Amino acid sequence: MAKRTEIGTLGEFGLIRHLTEKITLKNPGTLKGVGDDAAVLDYKEKQVLVTTDLLLEGIHFDLTYVPLKHLGYKSAVVNFSDIYAMNGYPKQITVSLGLSKRFSVEDLEELYSGLQLACEVYGVDLVGGDTSASLTGLTISITCLGEAGKGEIVYRSGAKETDLIYVSGDLGAAYMGLQLLEREKRLFNGESDFTPDFGGKEYLLERQLKPEARKDIIEMLAANHIKPTAMIDISDGLSSELLHISRESNVGCHVYEERIPIDFQTASMAEQFNMNLITTAMNGGEDYELLFTVPLTDHDKISALKGIKVIGHITKPELGNYLVGRDGGEVELKAQGWNSLASE
Repeated sequence: MAKRTEIGTLGEFGLIRHLTEKITLKNPGTLKGVGDDAAVLDYKEKQVLVTTDLLLEGIHFDLTYVPLKHLGYKSAVVNFSDIYAMNGYPKQITVSLGLSKRFSVEDLEELYSGLQLACEVYGVDLVGGDTSASLTGLTISITCLGEAGKGEIVYRSGAKETDLIYVSGDLGAAYMGLQLLEREKRLFNGESDFTPDFGGKEYLLERQLKPEARKDIIEMLAANHIKPTAMIDISDGLSSELLHISRESNVGCHVYEERIPIDFQTASMAEQFNMNLITTAMNGGEDYELLFTVPLTDHDKISALKGIKVIGHITKPELGNYLVGRDGGEVELKAQGWNSLASE
């Protein structure tokens, strides 16, 4: 039987020490991490970026099929993605947890192993946080601080008429991974000898359970002297993110169905579930790819880069926001991505 240590045996501060005592600091801007009343950071000539994310058990994740180590990794990465979407680099995070009594110290070690792995992969320091008892399961709140050189930050509001629209990677895989996990959960129904059927669908599971932030894309754009005019990460679905850019930049957009990048496993899974593939790609969410616009004059430079695909162009605002089908028909874009505050 696996060892189980009750959290109460360590107490709040003992638990924090236990989970963070092996953390080493990587960034010169981190002067003081965990262990005092506040972390101490020094950014000198850089501009500071701050983002925060709240994850609630039963709303944002289901521990029936989400391993705690994967949850820790994903919790950190989704915050890193927000910083990269501003053309910056994440440097520090704080982690606050609300814990019910069903979690043991060993459970939290698993969660923290994922958090620390993400920090190691992306070169980020975990510098503080808080813990509290919870009556409603597990709550995770992460704040991430990043930096960018002056003049390097990219907002959602900079898209201009005739800009081209690009996206990294492929879309819809994370959503299909979620559908697969939910299907197997329904079939599981508490059976002790149940074996889930995930054969050939590993990519979909990875995209849902262990997504990656696109640091590589930010580095590649910088290396080729390309600064997007507007950028956002795809957390709520491509349609929703396009509308964010259009609204903030006061422009319209046209994107083309035939240009939306979709992985074979995503297409295969959508067919099995009898789901519309392009709807999945446009509205699925949790892909954490980067959606950005660049001037038409940069097309030759950016077209030579791998892992980035042009999917459309920015228009005048009065022309609206449309998906152009393979047959030339136009469908108005709507924000149909997941909304935790929407009525059931």
